[in-house]
Amino acid sequence: MDVNLMNLANTHYTRTAQILHWLMAIIFIAAWLIGFYSGNFLSYDADGSFKGDVITLHKNIATTIIFLVVIRIFWRYTHPAPKLPDSMSPFMQKMAHLGHLALYFILLALPITGCLFSWSAGHPAPVLYLFEIPRLVQDTPELLAIVKPLHIWISWAAGLLLVGHIAAALKHHFIDKDNVLNSMTKQAK
Repeated sequence: MDVNLMNLANTHYTRTAQILHWLMAIIFIAAWLIGFYSGNFLSYDADGSFKGDVITLHKNIATTIIFLVVIRIFWRYTHPAPKLPDSMSPFMQKMAHLGHLALYFILLALPITGCLFSWSAGHPAPVLYLFEIPRLVQDTPELLAIVKPLHIWISWAAGLLLVGHIAAALKHHFIDKDNVLNSMTKQAK
């Protein structure tokens, strides 16, 4: 491969990686906001059907992340990320890598604990109103007592990690004026 083409390809994520990134960002933010809303502002008064419908929507959206993150990890493994700017110190480069690993971990842990939460409470884990993820556990109050707070704590950690990720991207774009944000929004020329 031509050295100039290799250097150009190493400055931006592939179009597939960009699409997966932004699709997952939209799905994650929507699922997080719906989960936050249903968990903090709705109650099961009267027949509870509205809260149940909102939680069902949350689950149908959030479970797609499991499938997308597996695809994304495979894509990332077969298509390495662009090189970080030389202006970043080795410590900051290490922190960026650890931050991305934490995001991948959270993107797996959150929907998995959500499925365990749902199953252990005796409910399904539906995907886009098309099918359900097969139950791996049955109604288990003991497990529910563990995974419910775990899912909630992981969701808060995910929210904070997302805010940090966005802040870092904006810092790179507006303060450092490097190519980090552009590598996920534009195609190499």
